[in-house]
Amino acid sequence: MNKASICTIGDEILIGQIVDTNSSEISRALNGMGIQVTRMISIGDRHEAIVGQLGEELSRNDIVIVTGGLGPTKDDITKAALAELSGSRSYVENSEQKEIVVRILHSRGLDVLDINLQQAMVPDSCEVIPNRLGTAPIMAFHFPEERFGHKCSLYSLPGVPYEAVGMLPDVLADIKSRFNTSDIYHQTIMTYGMAESALAKKIEAWEDALPEDMHLAYLPNLLTGVRLRLSIYGGERESQERRISERFSELRQIIGDVIYAEEDTTIEAVIGILLKGSGRTLAAAESCTGGMISHMITSVPGASEYYLGSVTSYAVDIKNRILGVPLEVVEKYGIVSSQVAAAMAEGVRAALGSTYSVATTGWADSYGDEREPAGTVWVAVSGPSGTLTSRFNYKNSRKLNISRFAASALNELRKYIVADIK
Repeated sequence: MNKASICTIGDEILIGQIVDTNSSEISRALNGMGIQVTRMISIGDRHEAIVGQLGEELSRNDIVIVTGGLGPTKDDITKAALAELSGSRSYVENSEQKEIVVRILHSRGLDVLDINLQQAMVPDSCEVIPNRLGTAPIMAFHFPEERFGHKCSLYSLPGVPYEAVGMLPDVLADIKSRFNTSDIYHQTIMTYGMAESALAKKIEAWEDALPEDMHLAYLPNLLTGVRLRLSIYGGERESQERRISERFSELRQIIGDVIYAEEDTTIEAVIGILLKGSGRTLAAAESCTGGMISHMITSVPGASEYYLGSVTSYAVDIKNRILGVPLEVVEKYGIVSSQVAAAMAEGVRAALGSTYSVATTGWADSYGDEREPAGTVWVAVSGPSGTLTSRFNYKNSRKLNISRFAASALNELRKYIVADIK
């Protein structure tokens, strides 16, 4: 199997001034054609560092893809570093890229300056893939076996995401023409409600029994839970799908209660699938989550078909006047309680006329009371089968607690809808 390294060049990435989105896009594309990405690294704007690090990456990998450092200004030094690395003796003009440079600048009403035309000058050791989307060409360097101990190629792309991702198909086509690619297959299961460590312990025996060519990855996320990704590198795709399906069928027998999807998705998207076309509707009443549940629900395309709206009832008075939560219930049980959460869910369901509703009340930060500590949330879900409440406690910052409160509430809602539909 061919291996690849993805390298970004530029101090702006290392100091956190911009976020590198190119590498993830490139990695997905390479994995999709059976090339294993072994490393992603960032290199600063220093000539010696670029030459040294890229040489090391080429010695380890068959393919190295570089983004960044190809602009017309003096701080863009990738081209010179690549010229040294490849043993280039001179620069030559690429006429096709020059025509593109002139056309782009004229289309923008700009003068064509010498500094712009310099971008069409490339090391004589490279092959050019013309960049139709920008002024800097894509440079491909192909090294013989004696240079790094094996045949390998380096592709240098502009750092602008529109250009790097937009021109990626041309780069992949060149890679396919030079390397024997094999199938790689990934399948994902989404889980929620069990911590990564607890999940790993529960499926330990199953994981230990996986064949050597299968790799399991744990990918935790506060809002979507733990994503389990099973991968096979090499082999026929039909066989890969069948074998992974068999393994995941075994896994469902072990942790079926925490699995909510068998694709890379979100809890709110699954709720949308359950409700779309059913005629069933949804409403929310939020206190501590401050509208985040509503935001997550409405981030799903087509949510208007089933989502009626919400009441952000932060104040006790709003809980009482709009949702009908009795003041004596608040006094007796506390604002953060099962009883108040239930009354909120039932109140918004009645007010908006929805099939289902979800409600939250909790302490998101260091404030708590004598009844419930900080980080506690009570979630209530109401529907045709009655009202159910659940309690969660998290030890994070206010912002993270709110995110986890909302995700936990949506998961309780999902479980309720699934049970109700069945």
